[in-house]
Amino acid sequence: MGCGNIFFTLIITFSVSLITYNIIISANAPLKQELPGSSSSQPVFLNDPIIKMPENKKSTLTQKKRLFHTAVTASNSVYNTWQTRVMYYWFKKMKENGGEDCEMGGFTRILHSGKSDKFMDEIPTFIAQPLPPGTDQGYIVLNRPWAFVQWLQQADIKEDYILMSEPDHIIVKPIPNLSRDGLGAAFPFFYIEPKKYEPVLRKFFPEDKGPITNIDPIGNSPVIVGKESLKKIAPTWMNVSLAMKKDPEADKAFGWVLEMYAYAVASALHDVGNILHKDFMLQV
Repeated sequence: MGCGNIFFTLIITFSVSLITYNIIISANAPLKQELPGSSSSQPVFLNDPIIKMPENKKSTLTQKKRLFHTAVTASNSVYNTWQTRVMYYWFKKMKENGGEDCEMGGFTRILHSGKSDKFMDEIPTFIAQPLPPGTDQGYIVLNRPWAFVQWLQQADIKEDYILMSEPDHIIVKPIPNLSRDGLGAAFPFFYIEPKKYEPVLRKFFPEDKGPITNIDPIGNSPVIVGKESLKKIAPTWMNVSLAMKKDPEADKAFGWVLEMYAYAVASALHDVGNILHKDFMLQV
């Protein structure tokens, strides 16, 4: 019993000492009202005599916003139109949530039906002409690269970067411009496997263009890329898509993701590499 009493006495004494120490320290510590990352009139970065701020972080404090334009290709079907309306709603909401530093610029629905609809006033829309009848061979997605070609040639796009998105995408956070140093930013798809299909892809990406690994495992969406780069890529993307569809071996190998492979090939043919971001998109 004597040993037990001594143990509990020591515990109580230690606890009282620790509480007293914390009270003294807290009383002399300045209180900060701001939450981490909140805005204030003073910079949150302080001079540190030991650890210096990395140079790339210093440059981001003063660099100007690199706005990108979000473009979505769509048909005039009821379902596709509903998806686009939902997508545009969340685009506007997340752009607003991003505040003054948000890099999300304008938005365009590229409607490849060739005619206007009743949602023209609700959603900023560019009307693109569809491919000639029979050209898509029932694969309507082939209209996407052709629609982008028309939009890039005819529209007045203010931003220097383009985010290619799709009607079934829902934006849940403000999106920063993830592209850097002439490289695009893209989501890597596990089912885009250039190495696996090298014999087929060499029909469209000759060996003199480099190793097959130059073809990134991406589609055209989601991708953020420089506008001038996309102007070069888009016509090639269209031509490669049509050529793949006409090639029985490629058509069988790539199936419903044929147009995605075509974009990856076109990007590689123009030496536009991509930074792969696994957290760019969540697939459900």
